[in-house]
Order: sequence, then structure tokens, then C-alpha cells
Amino acid sequence: MEKILLKSTTRHVRIFTADLVNGDLKFHPNKLTLDLDPDNEFIWNQDSLKKVNQRFTELVGERDGNNLDDYELRKIGSEIEGLIKYLLQNGLLSYNPNCRVMNYSMGLPKTNEVL
Repeated sequence: MEKILLKSTTRHVRIFTADLVNGDLKFHPNKLTLDLDPDNEFIWNQDSLKKVNQRFTELVGERDGNNLDDYELRKIGSEIEGLIKYLLQNGLLSYNPNCRVMNYSMGLPKTNEVL
């Protein structure tokens, strides 16, 4: 196998075929690293982080023994994006008002005024 670092990047999820070593990504053919919400758009709590990490582990486990190409990484990233939206819509995650840019990428917050 060629030593090319594969990655999948969505708005809130980055997945790499790499390991984090001293703050740098180093290619690793049998390891996936998840970079969640790189722009700090959300306020995360332990429960929501745990849900995302568990789902990520499940999705990777379902593909155990298969070739993890960029297409499979994109599918995993899309599933995680869907989970983030679910958590946000159900009040288990919230937008970070101190985010650099507030663009409500997963939809407007649900408040009593909007309902």
C-alpha cells in the first residue's frame, strides 16, 4: 500500500488515515483520527462527545477488514455530520456564541420565539 494520507473533510468533521504524534498527523494505514468541529462552532458536553465518538467507533468497526478509501471516509464523515445535526436539533448540543462566524450551518436554533 502506498503511504498516502487520506482524508475526508466536511464542515464539522475531518477524518484522517493517520495518528497524532506530538501534535502532527503521521500516516498510519490502520488508524483513523477524528478532528471534530475544528472551527468550534458548537458547545460540546461530555455526553454529546461520547455519542459522537461511540458512533465513529461503530462506523469504523463496521468496515473492519475492508479497504478504507476516501469514499468510505466520506460516508463515515457524512454519518457523523447527521449525528451532529440530530444532537443539535434535540438540544443535546448548542451553537457557540463566541464562534468566529455565526452562520448556523445546521439550521437556526430552536427557541420559543421561533416555535
